[in-house]
Amino acid sequence: MSYSPRRSANRALSVIASVFACVALVAAPAGAQAQNVPAGVNQLSAASSQASLDAFVQQARSALVTSTRDGAWNVRSAVVAQAGSLAALNPALPEQARAQIDQIFEALFPGLIEERSPRPAPAPAPEPAPAPAAAPAPAFDYGACPKDAKVCVDIAGQRSWLQRNGEAYYGAVRVATGKPGYETPRGTFYVNRKVKDEISWEFGNAPMPYATYFTYNGIAFHEGDPAYLSHGCVRMYRQDAQRYFADLNIGDKVVVY
Repeated sequence: MSYSPRRSANRALSVIASVFACVALVAAPAGAQAQNVPAGVNQLSAASSQASLDAFVQQARSALVTSTRDGAWNVRSAVVAQAGSLAALNPALPEQARAQIDQIFEALFPGLIEERSPRPAPAPAPEPAPAPAAAPAPAFDYGACPKDAKVCVDIAGQRSWLQRNGEAYYGAVRVATGKPGYETPRGTFYVNRKVKDEISWEFGNAPMPYATYFTYNGIAFHEGDPAYLSHGCVRMYRQDAQRYFADLNIGDKVVVY
């Protein structure tokens, strides 16, 4: 079947006429009769696409002027939907018609297109930046203490810790060793006795709670203020002395370096 420009144009004009009738009906107040389509529309020449566009837009303007906001929106929706029929006259006309209709509509009903048009979904919130990786914990400094020791004492660092299978499991804790003239002996020793409520007969019955001896001449771990150097013992805070007293057994290896 061959294409006939005249037949296609006449079909488009027929659709436009039906749109005008729809527009008039939508725009009319409730209970009013649909207005007749202007005679001039049916007489549009297929050869004059610009005249067709002008007539289409003018009819839309007339319908919109007499409409309420709700009625006007219905008119605009119907006309915009049917503007595609103008493509039979000129493929560019539908978009031109829609643009001109919306210009008229915005002038008569400011903001209504924006109000009634679907709003775009809000952009999703950006993903939070990943937290920086935590810095690795510094490796434990075992100094010169061998893995088979149960207790290690670092005189230079004034610290001590408990080990199990060569791994520190308690500490390092702060300690105070002997002051000049009463230095804590360095070397390898073994726990030989434990006295919970000990006192020092040699130094005026000074208290030595939770004493854990590792020499046979009175050197022990015990509770005391590690802010002050001792007379040879290893002083430590109460909770640390309690832990050493509880964990250490007779014969456990002590290394002081």
